[in-house]
Amino acid sequence: MDLRELVSALNDFASLSLAESWDNVGLLVEPSPPHTVNTLFLTNDLTEEVMEEAVQKEADLILSYHPPIFAPLKRVTWKTWKERLVVRALENRVGIYSPHTAYDAIPHGVNNWLTKGLGACTSIPLHPSTAPNFPAESTHRVEFCTDNEHLDTVLSKIKGIQEISCLTTLPARVESEEQTRVSLNCSQKALLEVVALLSQNSLLYHKTQILLLQKPLLPHTGMGRLCTLSEPVSLSHIIERIKSHLKLPHIRIALGTGRTLESPVSKAAVCAGSGSSVLKGTEADLYLTGEMSHHDVLDAVANGISVILCEHSNTERGFLTELRDVLAIHLQNKISIIVSEKDRDPLQVA
Repeated sequence: MDLRELVSALNDFASLSLAESWDNVGLLVEPSPPHTVNTLFLTNDLTEEVMEEAVQKEADLILSYHPPIFAPLKRVTWKTWKERLVVRALENRVGIYSPHTAYDAIPHGVNNWLTKGLGACTSIPLHPSTAPNFPAESTHRVEFCTDNEHLDTVLSKIKGIQEISCLTTLPARVESEEQTRVSLNCSQKALLEVVALLSQNSLLYHKTQILLLQKPLLPHTGMGRLCTLSEPVSLSHIIERIKSHLKLPHIRIALGTGRTLESPVSKAAVCAGSGSSVLKGTEADLYLTGEMSHHDVLDAVANGISVILCEHSNTERGFLTELRDVLAIHLQNKISIIVSEKDRDPLQVA
């Protein structure tokens, strides 16, 4: 496949608009066109060891879940390991693409894969995603009624304000008087100007309504998952399920106040990677994530919530095998897709 065709297909698989605003996703390194991709190489982290593996396996595009370029690079030299990744990629005509939090949000993504470690359950996003393109750039709707005598003057002034859309007028009867209802959509900035204009006429202003435009939620899409188990099971049983799912000999556990290993788990809040900000404040019997700050663990424990930590990338990497299979179908088996054998969590238990 041509690189641009493949990137388009990857974006269709998981829209980059679902990624968090702070993230750096999409095509990060692009060899000069035309660039044909015969082999797509999947990894959770793109280290120098993994880059050498990708080169040896003649990969044409690396899909690295974590973006290897996050902070802006001021130069590309041989001095730092991330700069060297870019150099090696360009020297060997290997592109780099990162989806990161876009894959966290999608219904068939990382977090849904992680919930499978709990056993049979139903889940909903902890922080649902919203539709990216509605309602356009507008944040508010303003509606007011005015008598026909002042209508043209008011409309003339409103049309002079930037960032206003969907301006409509309809006949209206207010207190037995024939008037006109004016409706418009506007940005936060324009709202201040509209309010300032309308407030110059107290009768007009008192007939004004301001509505917050909220984008519709996307079903089954968003950050984290709140899982309701089909049947409550003991925490010790959940631990064994998670270790089996993640293929880990050890995990870290903090027991909630008043809880034991035999305490039942009915609800679990899940977040792949670093889950503190996503899980915080969620009511559940258990938090499952890769890592949390010391004080956030203490807060959870004090609230009777047990915490299981598996290290950051251990809660993500196993998804790559599932991703390989679903991408093969999505891409109609047009290219070879392989998973890194060198990619691993940097932390080991000694």
